[in-house]
Amino acid sequence: MNKKILSASIGGGTAIAAVVVLFVLIPLLQSGPTPPANIQHNSKLGLVIMPPTQKPTLDEIKSAYSQAASIGIGRSNVYLSWPLMEPKQGEYNWGYSDILMGLNREQNLNVTLYFSVINNQILGPFPNWMGKPQLDKKLQDQTVTTLDAILSRYYIVDYVIIGGNVDSYFREHPSEIPQYVDFFNGVYSQLKAKHPNVKFGNWFSLNDVSNHYEGDLVGKLNQGDFVAYSYAPVDLLYYENNGTQQEGANLHKMIDYAKGKKIALMEVGWSTDKSINGTKENQQKFVQVVYDFYKKNQNDFEFLTWYRQYDRPVDTCYSSLNQDSSSIFGNDIVLNNTAAYLCGTGLFDVDQNPKPAWDELKHQIQSIINS
Repeated sequence: MNKKILSASIGGGTAIAAVVVLFVLIPLLQSGPTPPANIQHNSKLGLVIMPPTQKPTLDEIKSAYSQAASIGIGRSNVYLSWPLMEPKQGEYNWGYSDILMGLNREQNLNVTLYFSVINNQILGPFPNWMGKPQLDKKLQDQTVTTLDAILSRYYIVDYVIIGGNVDSYFREHPSEIPQYVDFFNGVYSQLKAKHPNVKFGNWFSLNDVSNHYEGDLVGKLNQGDFVAYSYAPVDLLYYENNGTQQEGANLHKMIDYAKGKKIALMEVGWSTDKSINGTKENQQKFVQVVYDFYKKNQNDFEFLTWYRQYDRPVDTCYSSLNQDSSSIFGNDIVLNNTAAYLCGTGLFDVDQNPKPAWDELKHQIQSIINS
């Protein structure tokens, strides 16, 4: 077994954790066609692929990708940090991204790229050489240059998130919305001219927008080709207090808020952690609810990606959360419950045993592929 270690970033619409690359794969970039596979993949359906250990070996990562692809998904999310990607201006660190993009290509998966200039409540993070950027023409040009380099290198990226959980940021900075709209449109027009087959959009937290009654915010920031959402079926304290059908009824708000734009679910899941009222039975039911909604509204969807493959010990999810006193995670209840939610949303438990929702997800995906 390959004993070299890669520390993985955690998604969940929280923060991009720092990653350290201690090995490099031979890049699997734009060269040659991918060998045909026996598995039929649906490019609109995805899974957030995460190995079962916090510091997985290369073999563990490969195994996780192979297992995920075996159920018929056709895409995954890749979360990239700008400071990691471009530590010096114009000098790119391709090691980590080459590994992940190579594994996706190997499994015939398209990629939704999370490369965000807004990440929840913060602008950034940015590399040190950029200083303290503002939403202006300079940042616009820098964003275009870096994303153009990434998209030119990896043809399997067909969706890009430019702003992540933008509702959290603009809830606190509403006066900056016009600046961001101009910034996004500038980035979009330049990149679209160079990469016409790639689609760009912003990402909102459906549960936060709904819980704060801020649906109008989505309409102000729905620039681009689609509107992406994450959806954690929780209340403001991150408890799963409502039933699966009641939470499922909120899904239609995505379409309403988007005002005619196509929608996407970047991350959607259900935690089985008992401390926030989660159960395996409800997780399985929620898979059914979400996919029933998808089947009824396929024409409105760009893609649907389930969150996530494996549970982790709950303490490992704290590191991905911004615990500054000004953050929502400065509240201990929210911090503890969010960590419990994130680490309990896996389709496999910490002992790598499948939960009922794993077979349910497989059934739902394959029923759509074979229909």
